[in-house]
Amino acid sequence: MNTSSFTKELILAPGNLDEISIDRVLSRLPSKKIDYADLYFQYSKNEFWSIEDGRVNNGSFSIEQGVGLRSIVGEKTAFTYSDEISLKALEDGVKLISSMQSQGKSLSFPLRGVSSKKILYATSNPIDGLSAEEKIAILKKIESFTKKIDPRIIKVSASLAAEYDVILIKNFFGELIEDIRPLVRLSLSVIVEQNQRREQGSAGGGGRYSLDYFTDEIIQSYAQEAVDQALINLDAKPAPAGAMTVVLGPGWPGILLHEAIGHGLEGDFNRKGTSAFSNKIGMQVAAKGITVVDDGTIKNRRGSLNIDDEGTPTSSTTLIEDGILVGYMQDKHNSHLMNMKLTGNGRRESYAHLPMPRMTNTYMLNGKHHPDEIIGTVKNGLYANNFGGGQVDITNGKFVFSASQAWLIKDGKLTHPVKGASIVGNGPDILNQVSMIGNDLKLDTGVGTCGKEGQSVPVGVGQPTLKIDNIIVGGTG
Repeated sequence: MNTSSFTKELILAPGNLDEISIDRVLSRLPSKKIDYADLYFQYSKNEFWSIEDGRVNNGSFSIEQGVGLRSIVGEKTAFTYSDEISLKALEDGVKLISSMQSQGKSLSFPLRGVSSKKILYATSNPIDGLSAEEKIAILKKIESFTKKIDPRIIKVSASLAAEYDVILIKNFFGELIEDIRPLVRLSLSVIVEQNQRREQGSAGGGGRYSLDYFTDEIIQSYAQEAVDQALINLDAKPAPAGAMTVVLGPGWPGILLHEAIGHGLEGDFNRKGTSAFSNKIGMQVAAKGITVVDDGTIKNRRGSLNIDDEGTPTSSTTLIEDGILVGYMQDKHNSHLMNMKLTGNGRRESYAHLPMPRMTNTYMLNGKHHPDEIIGTVKNGLYANNFGGGQVDITNGKFVFSASQAWLIKDGKLTHPVKGASIVGNGPDILNQVSMIGNDLKLDTGVGTCGKEGQSVPVGVGQPTLKIDNIIVGGTG
């Protein structure tokens, strides 16, 4: 059975629906008064296992399905959803949408999808690929690997999550678009103790794979990373405070780029004029050499999609090029209202949520400097290669992030680890404070989840090593 037949059988057939019947439903919308409409069908399976100190402490499985109906007139959107996929539910949705839809003149919505032949990930169901016993065995294996690394380890916990989403979109133009999306993630946390001091480390990863992605080599790398992080923090001293030079390591520190800069480049904030980057296309917003892209087309990545949640093929979108702002991330609605290119960044948490412009895999491109060269130029400063939580204000770009792993730099060398450092600044300002860009671009291991307006979606981040000349560090020392 081909993919299209499979999605129809899985999603439409149980409710005695077919393509003709859902076309009829959409045709009952007041076509002369709306600009665009679509139906978003979703069937989702989720499974989660966790283990702590050798015991399985959580095992859950769920199946969810439903349909969301959206209609757009000008800047206004009407939306309703149902967890029942049936003709009656669709007809009730059309009646509700028609009753609350604002009256207006059609503005024309020339946003037909572009045929995509990208296949970025397999369509196999990761949940059904292994038995429950085999999944638990993966968790016990990572626990065993971890405990053998160091005798100071006193607690190990790990979790394994698998997801299988089947998406079917029917739009106002008669297009039927589908996608099958696997997603897996393995997470590990360890606690170590020495001289009555305890520290924690964590690691993990995944992507749009089957569960056989987690080979012994990958599992061992997670174990070593988590333990190293915890042991380094055992020896950490209080972090200094004040304005200083900060070097950010490659990979996961790109979460700062994602939060402090990436959200400000999403179309809706810029259409409303609430972003620090609003009305700055063509202007210098970052130091020369900085190029930032959002790319939803990287094979098997956590943030990648064959199509976005409006049926538009994802793309690689350059946002900042050599310091110049050249574009925003767009969904259908905002790109139309702003008269800008559609980029395939319309994303939603589920059928019960409206799509909006969201990031996929957002990262900065390589520069020309070796990371050792960058650190070697710093007389006094901080090197941070891992971050925990943070907060950002989209309207002005101000942020604060806590460093979960950092070192003091003295005379061009890493001296000792420090704890309690937080990075405080303004996204646009930081972009202009970057003086050196490394040649060691690295993407995160596949753990990112982005929140926006109450919705969470999987994303990827990344960057090379960066030197930021002047930034405020909040410390404990």
